[in-house]
Amino acid sequence: MPVPFLDLTRQYSQIRAEVEAAVAEVFTTQHFILGPQGKALEQEAAAYLGAGHAVGVASGTDAILLALRCLGLQPGEGVLTSAFTFFATAGAVHNAGGRPFFADIAPDTFNLSPAAVRAFLREECARTDGGLLRHKATGTLIRVLLPVHLYGLPAEMDALGALAKEYGLLLLEDACQSFGAAYRGKRAGVLGDAGTCSFFPTKNLGGAGDGGLVTTNRAEVADRLRRIRVHGSRERYYHDEIGYNSRLDELQAAVLRVKLRRLDGWNARRAAVAAAYNAALEGVGEVRTPRVPDGLTHIYHQYVIRAKERDALKAHLESRGIGCMIYYPVPLHRQNCFLHLGYREGDLPETERAAAEVLALPVMAELSDREVAEVSGAIRDFYTERPK
Repeated sequence: MPVPFLDLTRQYSQIRAEVEAAVAEVFTTQHFILGPQGKALEQEAAAYLGAGHAVGVASGTDAILLALRCLGLQPGEGVLTSAFTFFATAGAVHNAGGRPFFADIAPDTFNLSPAAVRAFLREECARTDGGLLRHKATGTLIRVLLPVHLYGLPAEMDALGALAKEYGLLLLEDACQSFGAAYRGKRAGVLGDAGTCSFFPTKNLGGAGDGGLVTTNRAEVADRLRRIRVHGSRERYYHDEIGYNSRLDELQAAVLRVKLRRLDGWNARRAAVAAAYNAALEGVGEVRTPRVPDGLTHIYHQYVIRAKERDALKAHLESRGIGCMIYYPVPLHRQNCFLHLGYREGDLPETERAAAEVLALPVMAELSDREVAEVSGAIRDFYTERPK
């Protein structure tokens, strides 16, 4: 039985009438930019996440870029992050004028390893006379720690936050895959100086196109975000700084408001699908299922296993019409555009090992129990039937 990796039409069929009514209201008012829908979404998202402020922007990528700018990153300063994530994390650092630095991941969560971050800060950096942190080899000032809550699982924010405080770093969360995830009672995106969200259509909370959000409890950061997203303008035709054209439009906000009301239910179903996979794949010795540390809530933007003979397993699943994806086959430190940073193969061993072993299985909320069983059975068959 074929099983699609993702089928957005299933979700849309549940909410079509609500979405069409919300979109029709926007067309009726003809207010498409920075109107009541966007303001309402910002208020509702802030309340849902527990953030003091939420500011809509044009994409998750822009959310990271604008957040870095508004936190005060200066040209040439360093941002320490993960190389095992979507390209936008480090791409936004570069486009904000910064220099990415990478630390290794924890193999069981795929998120930044606090031990690896600590080693980087203690062994590769030194304090300046003014107390700032400078990378010894490049002379770059390190200003921001940027953990990624990958696949919908929050990073170890207590340990990472303590390191940021100890070394005087700003803490920015890439929560673009984790809207609704929680870390010890608090939502992802409100655990640092600012957080970033993406509303790309495939996300758990996805729009009908690009969209993003920045969350912060710092009023001055939110105020600058609202200005910088509109060409640095507080009042039309008067510009305090050079900004961007990065607004979340009203059509996207209207769609997202409809979906936000259903998000917890969808995330709960994803968790149930993940639990079913975990149970079905237990004892398949060459497969490692996701681990969720105590006190954390995983929203399973992706359900990702580690598998020996990953590429052969992927081909086997595809031969049966089962969708699966690799997130991510080439770590950022090995991407051609970042080779100038000087990283070599073997510098981030856990990151490189993960890139060779991870495989994402279908996990949409609309997946049926029968489809989960079909995927699980196909994986068991692969390891049972292959030559020893």
